[in-house]
Amino acid sequence: MALMLVLLGINVIAFLAFGWDKRQSTHHGASRIAERTLIALALFGGALGALIGQQVFRHKTQKQPFRMLLWLAAIINVLAAIVFLRFDWLSA
Repeated sequence: MALMLVLLGINVIAFLAFGWDKRQSTHHGASRIAERTLIALALFGGALGALIGQQVFRHKTQKQPFRMLLWLAAIINVLAAIVFLRFDWLSA
């Protein structure tokens, strides 16, 4: 249960980070979130929030290799969930 709350929090943070960075991108000279930070949020469990944020805010939807890295992070998240659930199921 605690892991689920942590993952929910990371996804909310990733979603909000995309919204904040999009907002900052429209203000010249405003402080931005580094792309590597956005990818790291996605990689460490926030891929769903990042992908939803990318679409909702229409932010970095055409930029490569960012898009590919974001999808790679999502695939890694899915594989990690499968491994986690499989080993959790085996120990039950």
